[in-house]
Amino acid sequence: MCTQKNEAGTKEEEIMRYLIGIDIGTSATKTVLFDEKCHVVTSASQEYPLYQPQNGWAEQEPLDWYNAVLVTIRKVVKDSGVPAEDIKGIGLSGQMHGLVMLDKDNAVIRPSIIWCDQRTGKECEEITERVGRERLIEITANPALTGFTASKILWVRNHEAENYRRCRHILLPKDYIRFRMTGEYATEVSDASGMQLLDVPHRCWSDEILEKLDIDKALLPKVYESPEVTGTISKEFSEKTGLSVDTVVVGGAGDNAAAAVGTGIVFEGRAFTTIGTSGVVFAHTSEPHIDPKGRVHTFCCAVPGCWHVMGVTQAAGLSLRWFRDNLAESYKDKAVRLGVDSYDLINEDVAKVPIGSRRLIYLPYLMGERTPHLNPNCRGVFFGLSAIHTKADMLRAVMEGVSYSLLDCFDILREMKINVKEMMACGGGGKSRIWRQMLADMYGCEVKTIKAQEGPALGVAILAGVGAGIFPDVQTACKEFIEQDTWCQPDAAAHAYYEKGHALYQKLYRQLKDCYEDLAAL
Repeated sequence: MCTQKNEAGTKEEEIMRYLIGIDIGTSATKTVLFDEKCHVVTSASQEYPLYQPQNGWAEQEPLDWYNAVLVTIRKVVKDSGVPAEDIKGIGLSGQMHGLVMLDKDNAVIRPSIIWCDQRTGKECEEITERVGRERLIEITANPALTGFTASKILWVRNHEAENYRRCRHILLPKDYIRFRMTGEYATEVSDASGMQLLDVPHRCWSDEILEKLDIDKALLPKVYESPEVTGTISKEFSEKTGLSVDTVVVGGAGDNAAAAVGTGIVFEGRAFTTIGTSGVVFAHTSEPHIDPKGRVHTFCCAVPGCWHVMGVTQAAGLSLRWFRDNLAESYKDKAVRLGVDSYDLINEDVAKVPIGSRRLIYLPYLMGERTPHLNPNCRGVFFGLSAIHTKADMLRAVMEGVSYSLLDCFDILREMKINVKEMMACGGGGKSRIWRQMLADMYGCEVKTIKAQEGPALGVAILAGVGAGIFPDVQTACKEFIEQDTWCQPDAAAHAYYEKGHALYQKLYRQLKDCYEDLAAL
C-alpha cells in the first residue's frame, strides 16, 4: 500500500493498489481482481464454444475470447468499485499452442486451431524430416507434436495456401488478447516454448528452426520474460473497459507456468501434480533439463532464467468423470437428492476399498497417451475384473490407475536427476484427500495443498505485480502470499504395495502395445 500525505505533511489515507489476472481457457475466460496482498476482490467468467469441423479437429473463434475478456473486465471493474487508476497491472494466462493468424489489417484470417487439434500428423513428420529428431529436441526440448503451433502453421501452408499468403502476424491465444489490449505484438518465453519455434535453452526464437521450416521470422512477435512489461492499455481498450491507459500489461504465462506461480512452484526442488481433465506433473528447475527421448516437455518457466519439466497424462480427471457419467450415474442422482457433490460421495465409497482395489488395475488411456508413451492408439483397460468387484472397487482402480500414470511422469523426472523435495496437489482431483494420499504413497513424499484456489489467474497477477513494481520479484511475492494448507504423509506399507502394482501396470502396457496397433487397424 502507498500512503499519501496532505500539505501539512501528515498521513491522510492509505491507497490500496490492485492487479488483474486473466486466464483465457479452452471452455471459458476467468478474470480475477486482486488487491496488492493477493486477496481476491471479485471475479467473473464467461464461456464460449469449441468447434469441431471434422473428426479430430478443434477450433475456436479469437473474437469469442476477446468478447469474453471485455465482458469479464467490465464486470470486475464495475462490481469492485475500484478506481481505474488504482489497477496497476494486468497479467495474461491461457491455453497454449493455439494458432492465431492476422492479415495486414490485423483481422483474424481463420478460426484458431487450438491445442487439442490432431490434424497435423503429416506436418509433424515433415518437421522431423526437415530438422532431424535429435536436433529438434536439442533446440526446442521436445519432439514434433500435433498439439504444438509449428505443425499448425505448416498445415495452413500445405492446405490453405491463400490464408498463409495473407498472414502477416502469428500470435498465441493470450497474445491475441494482449494485442487487442495494447496494440503490441508480443509473447513471452513460457508460452512461446510450446510453439516449437523457440530455442528453449537460450530463450529466443531459433533462426535454425525457422530457416529449416521456411517460416519468416517477421511473422512472429517479440519475446519477453513473463514479468516484463509488454505495453500499456490502449485508448480504445480503455474506452471499452474503463481501465486506465497507465495500467501495464506484462508478459504473463502459459496456463501451467502460470499455475506454477499461483501455487508457489518457483524454487528448485518444488513440483506440483494437477489432476484436471488431463494430469500434469510439473517441476521447477534452474537449469534446462532435456529428456533426449522426448518423453516429457521442457519449457522456459515464468521465473526469468529458469525452466520447468512437465509430464502429461491425457485422461486423468476425465477417466473418473467418464466412469461416473457412464457406469456410475447413481452417484449423480444421489448427489442431487442430497444437495452434495457427486465426487464427495465417490470419495466416501472409495475410502472403504483397500489399496490395490482387490487386485484390479486400470490403464487410463481413454485418449491415447502422451507421457511416457507418445501413442495415440493405446486405449483404456480394466485388468483383473472378477465377480467380487463392485462399482466402488472400479472407481478406486480408476483413481489408482491415473495415479500410476502420474507416477510414470514422476519417475522420468527422477531419472533426469530432478530432485523433488516438495510436491503440491491442485486441480479438481487434487481436492480429494483420497487421491492426494494415493499420490503421497506412490511418490514416497509429502503431498501438500495451498489455501489459494485461483491458480493461473493468481500466478499472472503476481507477475503483473512484479512488472508494476509492487513486488520485487516472483519468488519474494510467492514466499509472502502463497500459504500452504493441508498435507498427506506417505505410508510405508502402501508405498511398498504400490511399487509392485506399478511394475505390473507398466508391464501391461508393454504386453498390449502390439495389440493396440492391431485394434487401430481393425
